[in-house]
Amino acid sequence: MEGISVPGIGSGLDINGLVTQLVAVERAPAQQQIDSQRARALSTISALGKLNSALDAVKNTFSAVSDGSAFNRRSATSADTAVLTATASSAAVAGRYAVEVTALATSHKLSSGAFASADSSVGTGSLTITVDSAVSVLNIDASGQSLAAIRDAINAAPDNPGVDASIVTGTDGAHLILNARNSGAAGAISLTASGGDGGLAALTYVDGGPSNGLTQITAAQNAQVTIDGIAVASAGNRIVDAIEGVTLDLLSATPGSPIEVRVARDTAAAASAIGSFVSSYNALVKTSLELASFNATTGSAGPLLGDSTLRAVRSDLSRALATRDGGTSLESLSAIGVRVALDGSLSVDSTVLTQALDNNQESVATLVSADGALGKALNTVFDRFLGSDGTLVSRSASLNAAQRALDRQQQQLDLRIDATEARLRAQFSALDSLLAGLQSTSTFLSQQLAGTANSNA
Repeated sequence: MEGISVPGIGSGLDINGLVTQLVAVERAPAQQQIDSQRARALSTISALGKLNSALDAVKNTFSAVSDGSAFNRRSATSADTAVLTATASSAAVAGRYAVEVTALATSHKLSSGAFASADSSVGTGSLTITVDSAVSVLNIDASGQSLAAIRDAINAAPDNPGVDASIVTGTDGAHLILNARNSGAAGAISLTASGGDGGLAALTYVDGGPSNGLTQITAAQNAQVTIDGIAVASAGNRIVDAIEGVTLDLLSATPGSPIEVRVARDTAAAASAIGSFVSSYNALVKTSLELASFNATTGSAGPLLGDSTLRAVRSDLSRALATRDGGTSLESLSAIGVRVALDGSLSVDSTVLTQALDNNQESVATLVSADGALGKALNTVFDRFLGSDGTLVSRSASLNAAQRALDRQQQQLDLRIDATEARLRAQFSALDSLLAGLQSTSTFLSQQLAGTANSNA
């Protein structure tokens, strides 16, 4: 069995300590260089990521302005929202309309007479339920003739024509209630009975019939509206496109009292879109100033101080924003109240912008459109820096490649240091063995000399 080897035990040298210190001295310069380069690369990658995100936000908010959708929106307002509310799509045409709600759409509802309980027998035979052109025939036998069983049969019928059945129990007994699922005249329910013991006659109803077993609680009725004197009917209380591009939601009937509905351009949507673009641009300016900052007191600098890419983004955007478009009566952003401050940020004069949108919305839309001079200039900048082969993408790719190269350098350094440590340990182990041998020889000679001296005495 091999003995246990403890470096330095023979010579008394601290071999482990010596090797560790020498290895640390050998590693330090190269390791510091790798760590410093890695830290700079990571800091730059992070900074470029922030710049990319801020510029992408500017691109997205400008797209929301330049695609024209914000300028195609319309608003619809009702003079009395307790009677009706209105919304408008981009297809709506500006105008004022007098809308009179003479009747709301209602769903047909029927009720049976009172039975002692839900378990009371009604009768046997065939019960035919009709709604518009849909028909369901239920065959009721003695085992399923209770009020509750008939309710369940109606609800479970695979060809149910659009009727929900329930039971309401009052002081006088249990009533079968039938509700049409759809409102309007077309949802009217009719029920007829045939065969059996005749008891199902208590559940029959035909509009205008002389001997109905069911009582009408609510009639099946269409909504009735007049728009500028033109009659409009609807099965539901939502009327779509009677006024082109406008949806009316009816809430109450007020015969003889027209309500004004006004459709107008929604300038607030366009103003909001332009405001969002300005806000995102100012966020980019703030981010770029932070990334290129320098604190004279502490000497600390932003990760992109003096960076050519950051300077190019700022300068290219500034030139694009200054673009003038001679093809429209509003030639520049300043004409609609968007102005550049000394620090490069933008501000909006809401009064000027509102006037431009109220008086000349088409020209505002043309100025900021993707096909206009301003839009083309800005999109060129976005493509240059944010495109698949843009500057920010290529810079990040280059830095990531540098990171991989540093990983390889680290691996090579680790291998070299491991080899150096192994060599030093071998050398010091050999020295330890040599010194141990010399000490052993010295001890032997000393003992021999001492013995000789004693024998001569």
